[in-house]
Amino acid sequence: MSVLSGKRALAAAMLSVACATGAVAHHGWSWAEADQIELRGTIRQISMGGPHPTLDVATADDGVWRVELGNPRQTERAGFVEGVAKPGDQVVALGNRSLDRNEKRMKAVRITIGEKRYDIYPERIRTN
Repeated sequence: MSVLSGKRALAAAMLSVACATGAVAHHGWSWAEADQIELRGTIRQISMGGPHPTLDVATADDGVWRVELGNPRQTERAGFVEGVAKPGDQVVALGNRSLDRNEKRMKAVRITIGEKRYDIYPERIRTN
């Protein structure tokens, strides 16, 4: 193996480790508080893309929040698929807010649109 090939292999390995570390950090719950909150508001925008579908929710008292759901397949398994909600719909999100109190962001374990509940992370729901 040439020196250049060895350097390329090392660079590729380091890039792989960096990407894997970022993915683990992003997908974990370490950025969220342990206690759950309930957020009520109106959906402003829905994104069903990866790495996580999101809702931008306008609340009456606290501005617009970013509500992260599970990965696309997990969100779909919960029944929350494109078309079940739209901007303007009322939503109740149960989840864990960001540890950074300046950030209006939460990881939802359940969302409710009208009378329909979507349990994104049923094993994490602390209330019914």
